[in-house]
Amino acid sequence: MTLIVICGATATGKSDLAVELARKIGGQIVNADSMQLYKGMNIGTAKLNISERNGIDHHLLDLLDVTTDATVAWYQEIARAKVDELLAAGIPTIIVGGTGFYIKAILDDLNFPDTDPDVRAKLVEEAEKIGGDALHQRLAILDPAASVAIPKENVRRVIRALEVIEITGKPFTANLPREDSTKYPQAKQFGLVMNREKLGERVDARVERMWEAGLVAEVESLIAAGLLEGKTARAALGYAQLIAFKAGSITEEQAKEETKRATRQYVRRQETWFSRDQRITWLREDSDRLGIIEKAILGS
Repeated sequence: MTLIVICGATATGKSDLAVELARKIGGQIVNADSMQLYKGMNIGTAKLNISERNGIDHHLLDLLDVTTDATVAWYQEIARAKVDELLAAGIPTIIVGGTGFYIKAILDDLNFPDTDPDVRAKLVEEAEKIGGDALHQRLAILDPAASVAIPKENVRRVIRALEVIEITGKPFTANLPREDSTKYPQAKQFGLVMNREKLGERVDARVERMWEAGLVAEVESLIAAGLLEGKTARAALGYAQLIAFKAGSITEEQAKEETKRATRQYVRRQETWFSRDQRITWLREDSDRLGIIEKAILGS
């Protein structure tokens, strides 16, 4: 039962490599990008269009309206069900994405407690009073690793991390899945890594292409569809900045430059998150990435 994970930072080429690999081995792809779960969030998430998928089946795309807030527990359930279904049918399965927590939720056990309504309500009230940045600073003190993994713009996740800390009395990351409790011991993980300067240039170029492809119009249509009602979707890179532009708080050019800056910051957080997992085999940009993965599969 072939199960491959292709992970890494934004703009490292994960999606294209996954399609190429799937064509070679007759596989199918399971999405592990938290924002590609949303309908209509296409340009800003770099979601492959139908032609770019080259006939390869992609799963767990376009499942949610932008008004809906996804949870890791929900994602774990549907993602594992899909992976199990594909493996049971003898189909090589390729998990692809840059949301490290989602990948870990598929592979490993979750140990998070249920939500506590009182604790949650108190933190939500604090966020409204002192702002999300202040809560993120508190998280950085209580659990530096969690503050690296969770962007300050995603106030909902910051609140959840602080809630877990208060409920358990332990750092949020202490409740993360253990690598020795994996559900899929046969999984082979590969991470794509690039020179930081070159990757920064790719990020900037990608943002420029998104603007040229009509990201502003996409955000306008999603606002009409209720984007402002959703806490998760509206925090996505590019979308949050264009929401601010549409609200009149920044210019469009500032929104574009802030998207580039925030994406480069996100890249660093992704690299930090994935670097902690010793099971990942890292593939440099100048290596035969496809060949290395194929050799690993044949050698298993």
